Amino acid sequence: MDRNLSSPKLEIQNLKVSFSTSKGKLVAVKGISFCLNPGETLALVGESGCGKTVSALSILRLLPEPPAEILSGKILFS
Repeated sequence: MDRNLSSPKLEIQNLKVSFSTSKGKLVAVKGISFCLNPGETLALVGESGCGKTVSALSILRLLPEPPAEILSGKILFS
């Protein structure tokens, strides 16, 4: 088996994202982790306001900083 096919193309480790508001910090994403291997498809589903869009924008590095801030975690592309 080709070694590149067995390693993840995208790996998210303990991603935590917050936004600065007039009332303080609001944590929008609290420690998500997943791996996406070659040929796999990922669907983020959940209730309105649960962090789907913030997670996707964080992975793409498209969050406006400030007010957004990636507090911790790793986003690894291969």
